[in-house]
Amino acid sequence: MPEFELIARIQARAATRDDVVLGIGDDAALLRVPPGHWLAVATDTLNADVHFPAGTAAADIGWKALAVNLSDLAAMGARPAWATLSLSLPHADGDWLEGFLDGFLALAERHGVALVGGDTTRGPLSICATVHGLVAVDQALRRDGARAGDDIWVSGTLGDAAAALAQWRAGGAAEPALRARLDRPTPRIELGLALPGIAHAAIDLSDGLLADLGHVCVASRVGAEIELQALPASPALAARFDASARAGLQACGGDDYELCFTAPASRRDAIASLARAQPQALARIGRVVDGDGVRALHPDGSQWLPARAGYAHFDPTG
Repeated sequence: MPEFELIARIQARAATRDDVVLGIGDDAALLRVPPGHWLAVATDTLNADVHFPAGTAAADIGWKALAVNLSDLAAMGARPAWATLSLSLPHADGDWLEGFLDGFLALAERHGVALVGGDTTRGPLSICATVHGLVAVDQALRRDGARAGDDIWVSGTLGDAAAALAQWRAGGAAEPALRARLDRPTPRIELGLALPGIAHAAIDLSDGLLADLGHVCVASRVGAEIELQALPASPALAARFDASARAGLQACGGDDYELCFTAPASRRDAIASLARAQPQALARIGRVVDGDGVRALHPDGSQWLPARAGYAHFDPTG
């Protein structure tokens, strides 16, 4: 299939918005940013056998390619608006493309995202999506706002996607409920939009709780303490892994795409109200402290020391 037929197929299925002046088909898109807003931009690349296992359904790859980017916008408190998509494909497979678009565009429609441009090229299977969102001036959530004394919260449950990946690497079939969390993460857009004015800082969990919370600590020049027993676990994770295994998956496993945020203790009632209005639970898992680094604590107060805090792409130990 020629490249421009691939592009035509994508263009035929892509939705638009009133604020898209010019979308797919020219050298660049033209987009109208409303007054009083900042433009939030996030990019993620997904590579075969790094971000998704071999044999993952095309629709699931499409969903995840957009979801991981929308999760970044959620962490900034930004409302999604537009996306661009670059596809590197070993060959022009029309059936694979249609399946990919099924997943990508289903999630785009759910959040009102218009696909406005991108690129296609021949090469190893790799997908790069860029998303653009809108946030009111001075209302963006950032990593550098955490303060000593803040509570630390997470949305949803932790460790499911890492557990599915561990099962796949071990050569077994992943528990369906766990595999679904790996293949189709849920970007917490509604939660992110509700957090400005409540949270001091936020980040989405892509490389592991300890690693990602560590980024907040560095940016905010603070430390953090989390309680292992407070980390929320799904029934599927609790049924398949003992407490020791769960600790590593929940604290250091990647691909959760939940939100981790800090907020003053005085906002606990507001967060409780927010939790009742959200489809996922919110759990208070620790506190921000003076100092630096992230310490994970056992119930007796002793420190738990994992081999590493989370996933790192260029870690020579793998």
